[in-house]
Amino acid sequence: MSNHLEQSAIDCLEACNACATACGTCFSQMVGKDSKNACPACCIECAAVCRLCADAIARDSPYVKQICKLCADICAWCAEQCGAHDMDHCKRCAEACRRCAEACGKMAA
Repeated sequence: MSNHLEQSAIDCLEACNACATACGTCFSQMVGKDSKNACPACCIECAAVCRLCADAIARDSPYVKQICKLCADICAWCAEQCGAHDMDHCKRCAEACRRCAEACGKMAA
């Protein structure tokens, strides 16, 4: 990790990467299956914003707070959607989304 990043940024970047991975796994397991909510579509949105957020943190973007706020909001939404399901991959995704929402929320403050 780059030396210019504070620990909170490193934690957020790692949470974003873990969340993007969990969302990708959840999406791949859910695609084509019936869902009564936005899962798996939320996983695509969430993974994309997590990657954007991680990139913004790594390059010290002047918009990092705004991007982290958006990421936190989308992660919270995805956690709610995936958390409503009983499958293990959805539960893991929801947990990764909650951790990422928390870390991004701290960065956005």
